[in-house]
Amino acid sequence: MTTRVRRAAGYALVSTLSLAAPLFEWATAVGFAVVAVAALTVTDGPLFEWFARASERQDGRLHGLAAFAFAAAGLSLMVPDQTLSMPTRVCVATVLLLGYGNLAQQAARKVSPAPIAQTTAFVIGGFLAAAIGQAATLIVQRQGVSSLTAQLPEIAFLAASGALFAGLLRSVLLVRDDPLVMLSAAFLLWLFADLAVEVTLSGVAIAIAITALFGYISWALDAASIPGMLTGVLLALLTIVLGGYGWFAVLIAFFGIGALSTKFRYDDKKTRGVAEDNDGARGSGNVLGNAAVALVAVLAYASSDKLPVDGTIFLFAFTGSIATAMSDTLSSEIGGVFDDPRLITTFERVDPGTDGGITWQGEVAGVLGAVIVAAIAVFLFDGVGLLGGIVIALAGTGGMTMDSLLGATVEGDKVGNQSVNFLATLTGAILGVVLAVVALA
Repeated sequence: MTTRVRRAAGYALVSTLSLAAPLFEWATAVGFAVVAVAALTVTDGPLFEWFARASERQDGRLHGLAAFAFAAAGLSLMVPDQTLSMPTRVCVATVLLLGYGNLAQQAARKVSPAPIAQTTAFVIGGFLAAAIGQAATLIVQRQGVSSLTAQLPEIAFLAASGALFAGLLRSVLLVRDDPLVMLSAAFLLWLFADLAVEVTLSGVAIAIAITALFGYISWALDAASIPGMLTGVLLALLTIVLGGYGWFAVLIAFFGIGALSTKFRYDDKKTRGVAEDNDGARGSGNVLGNAAVALVAVLAYASSDKLPVDGTIFLFAFTGSIATAMSDTLSSEIGGVFDDPRLITTFERVDPGTDGGITWQGEVAGVLGAVIVAAIAVFLFDGVGLLGGIVIALAGTGGMTMDSLLGATVEGDKVGNQSVNFLATLTGAILGVVLAVVALA
């Protein structure tokens, strides 16, 4: 057993302490606290060598283990009978997810040095550990076989969401940030558990299979980096489960057509200095910049029964933001190969790649992108109709225009492209809602 695998097995063993939470609830924190204090006290010997990283051997303290245990203790303090009542199974699932997901990743590292193989191992190992942890919690709480069977779909959904989210964070953060990963994943799963999502086991299984295939294809075709792929898969999974297949179709149309437009005459765009970095592979920041607003709309739709508004309004927010993302992407990627761009604010000629520069070909492509999203929405959603499709197309075009205006006025060192994308998609979502309220009232 290599040092990395042995250390990961030790962390997994520590994470198993979380299984005491269904019996001892918040008192489980005492066990993790003891581990944390021991980690800061033990400075040599077999136990130290088992858990120590290279940097910790120099410091003489097991800071990583202490931080991991303290984070787990913090989650344990939030389980029932406390002011902050986190579902016990969420606490157990999150701690086990990180512990055993990391063990699976380190084991995979011995077999393959490829990052995609290690990331996949983490997600699968974390998913299995989180699912088993939730099932064990329900069994210990004596909820019965029928209750366990009824909750299997939610168990699978929470486990998959947590594993993907934790895998995403680990792909962009350092190993020493695992406590942040644990806490972030726990609060996300807490939110999803409170939503009380109504799903079937077959529905979740199909959603996981579809999004896994989508993620693999996007990575294999160099359409996304590993963090970008994980972000897209997580967004797709949440969109299918919380929204439905129609919502997913809108999202996948953007990712698919957007990826193709990025590859369109890529060498020409690279020569002109307007091509996406990393051979066009989208990173997590790029994916989130374009789809974060859509994700919020999906979450709002899923919880609309708790809100004093019609859930349909969030469909227009979702499609308006995606129409903006599609419109902006096609405008940039298609328009970037044509000469004589002009600044949108003054119509002066500018160099290709200048923020806020537009071409008439790019504008036409952008409008077409918004129309494509609108057409998909009209075809798939009964409540949209022709007028609703016009609303979505206008929202997307308006969001694209806002992106260009922001690019010409504020984009630069302080406001990056991802922030501009977020603000533009937010504009498209707001326009979609406002126009829908006015036109469809």
